[in-house]
Amino acid sequence: MTRLLVRDLPPEVVVALKRRAARHGCSVEAEHREILKAALIGPTKKTFAQVLAAIPNVGEDADFQRIDDNRVGRVFT
Repeated sequence: MTRLLVRDLPPEVVVALKRRAARHGCSVEAEHREILKAALIGPTKKTFAQVLAAIPNVGEDADFQRIDDNRVGRVFT
């Protein structure tokens, strides 16, 4: 793993980093890694299967059945 040394940070940045790390219950170094990762790589995309699995169970299948009403062409009436 590569090491990274950041020099000459303003004191207020260091204090803010320490506070943020404390709020998240981790070390300053771990918080720094997470900030860099989020800024440079961003969140990973979820697969379609993961998105479907995250949908809450909010009703019975019958609640979502399609109703055929023979109004072809009249979508918003």
